[in-house]
Parts: sequence; structure tokens; C-alpha cells
Amino acid sequence: MTSNYAEHPAMFRNNPLGFILAVILIPAAIGILILLFWYLKCKSTRLEINENEIILEQGLLSKERTELNVSGIRTVKIKQSFFNRLFGVGTLSVYTAGDSPEIQAHGMPKPEIFRDLVKARQSDPA
Repeated sequence: MTSNYAEHPAMFRNNPLGFILAVILIPAAIGILILLFWYLKCKSTRLEINENEIILEQGLLSKERTELNVSGIRTVKIKQSFFNRLFGVGTLSVYTAGDSPEIQAHGMPKPEIFRDLVKARQSDPA
């Protein structure tokens, strides 16, 4: 099992029909703009879990960084549609104390690995 998780949202696997449509629109030049915007949006988001922290970094020019201590996490929720399950991606929501998620990341590859790592870090005596 992987000891750390550091991923960007997936492009094709998260939305294969949108990707195919953008490729079809490349001759009209709008497809290139769509793919470029989509690529930059995916690469400017990164979800990471290391020894004791979960870090979500978003933004290209200006950055927003959310850090959570693994011991304070109450719930990790994974939401996947049928196609998300086929392609191995999903939306990760991390809850601490409230009813709204502290971290929510869409289109993340291998979400079950992330959840398993959080559980493993919580059960390890630090």
C-alpha cells in the first residue's frame, strides 16, 4: 500500500465525454481553449496526505491552502457516479466538526486509497 497520497484531479477519467467533445472542437479552436483551461484547472489543484496532515492547495497565480490534522478528521466521504467508479475517480469530502466539509476535491484518482490512508494514520499511535 502507498504510504503517501499526492494527486491532481484527473482530466479524461473524471469527464470522458467532455474530453472527447473538447477534442472534437479542436478544429474550431475553441477545443484548444477548453482543454488548456481544463488542464490548468486540474494542475492548479493538489490534494496530499503526508504523515499527520491533509493539504489541499488550489490556485495558479493566487493560492489557497487548507491544512487539516489527521487526528481531527471525523469522516471521509467518497462520492462516485457509475462512470467515476469505472474510471477510478471520485469526489473526496473531508469532515472535521461541522456538517459541511472542510475539504472537497472533485475528480480525484484512487479516492479509496486516500480514505484508507486517513484511517491508517488515525489508528497509528503517534
